[in-house]
Amino acid sequence: MRILNNSEIEQVLTLEDCMEVLEVAYKEHAVGKGGNRPRNHTMFPVEDKRYPGFHFRFKSQEGGNLSSGVWALRITSDMAGVETLADGTKRRRLIPAARGNTYVGLITLYSMETLEPLAVLHDSYIQKLRVGATSAMGIRELANPGARVSGLFGSGWQAEAHLRYLVMVQPQIEEVRVYSPTPAHRKSFAREWSDKLGKRIIAVDHPKDAVEGCQIVTCATATMDACFDGNWLEPGTHVTAITSPDRTTVRRELDGTTLERADVMVVLSKEQIEYDHQIDLMEPVQKGLKTWDEIGELGDLLVGRFPGRSRKDQITLFANNTGMGIQFAAVGARTLALAEAKGLGREVPTEWFVEETTP
Repeated sequence: MRILNNSEIEQVLTLEDCMEVLEVAYKEHAVGKGGNRPRNHTMFPVEDKRYPGFHFRFKSQEGGNLSSGVWALRITSDMAGVETLADGTKRRRLIPAARGNTYVGLITLYSMETLEPLAVLHDSYIQKLRVGATSAMGIRELANPGARVSGLFGSGWQAEAHLRYLVMVQPQIEEVRVYSPTPAHRKSFAREWSDKLGKRIIAVDHPKDAVEGCQIVTCATATMDACFDGNWLEPGTHVTAITSPDRTTVRRELDGTTLERADVMVVLSKEQIEYDHQIDLMEPVQKGLKTWDEIGELGDLLVGRFPGRSRKDQITLFANNTGMGIQFAAVGARTLALAEAKGLGREVPTEWFVEETTP
């Protein structure tokens, strides 16, 4: 069995690799060749005394697909809570409460043929890429071609991944307008990524400036409240969001107006909407604006079972509303193969993890 850390994973896993295997996994899941258990969060009343209001949270998700040949279990063991920024913005935060001010996030891969554990991987780098790659598929499939200006909410590591994938699937983008609540963060982010990408990345001082005049609007934040007013959206805009309620807290990136104005609505997992009681994404159905069948899943969109954009003036929406175990199976298996080819990681005896008696 091989153990891989984030640094080793980053050496071998490319944006293209991640997106390629995820697309295969979503298509397989749509046609019954993949399995997935809904993501689960469990909060427990153990408080970190250094951070009042932050409590133990355990998150898990699992899944697999035929082409990867593995079943993945991804877990995070967290101290989670809500912090309030200087401007009053509330956001979800995880604190580095493990030994040495670190975090705990692990992916375990199991062979679906030999049943044995194959690898344990750090999850952080894979987590960043798999969210960005999934959002990028929504942009590729639903946004109008030829977009020139994009708005981006967020200036952290998820915003970074989304920006990199945005210019990969929409290389003609000329300008990205970045808004986040902390001026220094958004300005620093814009400077850094303007240099790295050779694009016009500019920090804006009002959320409206990251929506009006933008053909693509992406939310990649940890906010608790809507990023912008849906009335600001112009016809033809494509919107991406990555935050919804998760059974431990009620949070959202999109307001009711945005959801009401969306002509085409696609999510990553409808099962997760019901499991987590994601009330933001349920609103269009509860208000009678859409039927449940009029909300599509990304996998069905990719295999042609759900229609995408049919008119240039439609507002389209992709809610990247959960993490899925099948993502970690697909990306983890590819990462493991690439790492083995380069001799990266540390091997430990598989015999340590099998037993002679029935579980």
